[in-house]
Amino acid sequence: MKLKHLVLATLLPTLLASAGFAYAQFKKPEDAIKYRQNVFNVMATSFGKIGAVVKGEAPFNKEEVAKNAAVVAMLSTLPWQAFGPGTEGGNALPGVWSDNAKFKAAGEKMQLAVANLNTAAQSGDQEAIKKAFGAAGATCKGCHDDFKKK
Repeated sequence: MKLKHLVLATLLPTLLASAGFAYAQFKKPEDAIKYRQNVFNVMATSFGKIGAVVKGEAPFNKEEVAKNAAVVAMLSTLPWQAFGPGTEGGNALPGVWSDNAKFKAAGEKMQLAVANLNTAAQSGDQEAIKKAFGAAGATCKGCHDDFKKK
């Protein structure tokens, strides 16, 4: 096992366990907004690196694509607790709170799509990666269209 995989395997349970307590730790709504924006920014960076490969703008490197997909999949579980009551604002539209069931469903759909992308990336199959990347990107766009300020 590579060192980065060992580190990720060691830290992932801690990150996931602490994620459930994160909402309670936000002292101010601004802290929750900053947290979720930072998570989404890191996700977007790693997703963009995969996108560059899919679009032919960067060479295919199986290990890098797999690493970035794993980051996106892991982070996809984290921002949701920062959308609790009283955390309105930032780039989020009011629909996040007024139609929370739809927002939650969109988040779950995205998490499934990026998990599928991660599976494809770990396989190294470029065609499967392209297909899964497109599906994941569509879930991101759908949520942005409905719940993110332009």
